[in-house]
Amino acid sequence: MFNETDELVINNLRILSVEMIEKAKSGHPGMPLGIAPSAFVLWSKFLKHNPNNPSWLNRDRFVLSAGHGSALLYSLLYLFGYGLSLDDLKNFRQWESITPGHPEYKKTPGVEVTTGPLGQGIANAVGMALAESYLAAKFNRVNCDLVNHFTYVLCGDGCLMEGISSEAASLAGTLKLGKLIILYDSNNITIEGNTEIAFKENVLKRFEAYGWQTLKVLDGNNLSEIYNAICSAKSDLTRPSIIEIKTKIGYGSPNKQGKSCAHGEPLGEKEILLLKDKLGWNYKESFFVPDKALDYMNEIKKSCEDNEKKWNDLFDKYKKEYGDLGKKFESWFKNDVDLDLSEKELLDYKEDLATRSASEIVLNKISERIENLFGGSADLAPSTKSVMKNCEFYSCENRTGSNMHFGIREHAMAAIANGLVLHGGLKVYISGFFAFSDYMKPAMRLAALMGLPVINILTHDSIGVGEDGPTHQPIEQLAMLRSMPNFYVMRPCDIKETEIAWYCALKRNSGPSALILSRQKLKLLEETGIGALKGAYILKDSDEPEIILMASGSEVSLICDVYEELKKIKINARVVSMFCFEIFDRQSDKYKESVLKKNIRARIAVEAGASFGWHKYVGLDGKIICMDEFGKSAPSKILFDKYGFNVGNIVECAREVLGK
Repeated sequence: MFNETDELVINNLRILSVEMIEKAKSGHPGMPLGIAPSAFVLWSKFLKHNPNNPSWLNRDRFVLSAGHGSALLYSLLYLFGYGLSLDDLKNFRQWESITPGHPEYKKTPGVEVTTGPLGQGIANAVGMALAESYLAAKFNRVNCDLVNHFTYVLCGDGCLMEGISSEAASLAGTLKLGKLIILYDSNNITIEGNTEIAFKENVLKRFEAYGWQTLKVLDGNNLSEIYNAICSAKSDLTRPSIIEIKTKIGYGSPNKQGKSCAHGEPLGEKEILLLKDKLGWNYKESFFVPDKALDYMNEIKKSCEDNEKKWNDLFDKYKKEYGDLGKKFESWFKNDVDLDLSEKELLDYKEDLATRSASEIVLNKISERIENLFGGSADLAPSTKSVMKNCEFYSCENRTGSNMHFGIREHAMAAIANGLVLHGGLKVYISGFFAFSDYMKPAMRLAALMGLPVINILTHDSIGVGEDGPTHQPIEQLAMLRSMPNFYVMRPCDIKETEIAWYCALKRNSGPSALILSRQKLKLLEETGIGALKGAYILKDSDEPEIILMASGSEVSLICDVYEELKKIKINARVVSMFCFEIFDRQSDKYKESVLKKNIRARIAVEAGASFGWHKYVGLDGKIICMDEFGKSAPSKILFDKYGFNVGNIVECAREVLGK
């Protein structure tokens, strides 16, 4: 099964990895040295992939959850022929290099997901395995398994200490995602020392309790033992599997093996020479790949190419037998959605609605047109109004359901959503209470970094939550999300703007979006409409406005009432709905000037959230009526009045700003 050439390539992976780190004077050599044998066995004997086409639809997915081991991944990608060059390896961690410090999605061919924050990759992989099982149930036919692949994860002790991995693993066990396999690099070392200082649990017992198959490899250098464990993992499709592989961090380094110093600092040139001697690496040249290793890897690469060829033949047969289904499969993997929106097409409701209820109406309208819409909530669907009523719920008994029960796992939910999108084939939304977006933030940030179009339905958007009190009343969360690059934050004020928010989110392919929705009913405004597509637009105006009133969401109808009161006392105002800062900021200077004229310096912004972020629109002469303190438990109408969100207070503020 294995021969001396396999050992040669494994040592080549080790040496390339530590030389990359040494040249950069930065990186993590310990993990690549210890886990290289397992990575090579997986990639050479099991992983179904094609280096010539890294995005082949039915490939196995490989997630390096322990992203600090990136040097090993880049060495694998180089030797397996993914288009990386030795120069790319030499430019590890350098400006504009395709070998950055931690793996980055879309940056490097073959990298499936951006990893680095520990544990996220495990949750991403759960999303990928979930997508595989759903699409398989939708499209596979007798003797024609169009969707049939595994998701593999390589993680370390740190990934398993992070709470997100527990959340995600618990759900994966519940859903019996049998094509999910974790390879756990168990070396008992972290930055601060031996894991026993903070991590004494029996990991395999924990995963057994989650409903996983648990396996153990006692010697991380025993290729046959590793091979047999992966075979056992693949043979049980009734539950996910975790293989604990006992390794030595910094393996082969005479002075650093088994020590925490091997984790995150270069070995040093002298230590690398000692390492080479210990491994029997007789080549003096740096970044050297022996011809024997290259020839061997070229043979493996040819067999990898056959994987896709066989699948392409299968898909051709599938399209002939199931024509419309084949077309649907191809269309689902295209990001574009067939949606258009004009003023005439906006929902024409005559009643006041909470925007969470408006969103429910829009979602169910859209779900009839977009068949690959998949989503759910963190056990809050009745409150977030996020169920597609024409669809069933996904479960291990019914893998064709498009509604998802994520359970009370906000962090894992957001990261699993990233994995669903990364897999491809689905338009994904998730939902929860806006105050708990704090739990979702790390995964949201990674979605923005990767440019993943995850849609976040976030309800109960302000002190309008009322009696539940300050723990459930978002204050700083709007500012938090708005501060994040490449993240659309849309706070609609009625059903028309809610429909536009959904439209913008679904049409966006370059990053995530959040729909910030109210619990309480909001007035339906005649003036709202398609102008929201530009992020901010004028709702009410005067011939020569003296002051600009701006707001988002529930406060828009309030400033419309203020406009009418100001009109009575001969103050000319302009009302602007600030539907989405990020979209507005991307408009032309000409358009922005037409909405927020520079010569109108008297401005008031009204929002039941933190003031942070509004100053760029209000300027030095304006005023922000906001919430820069936590709320209290009381009925929402009382809270809005007590905190100054009423017509009388805003009118007085307008007079003050104007000096009248």
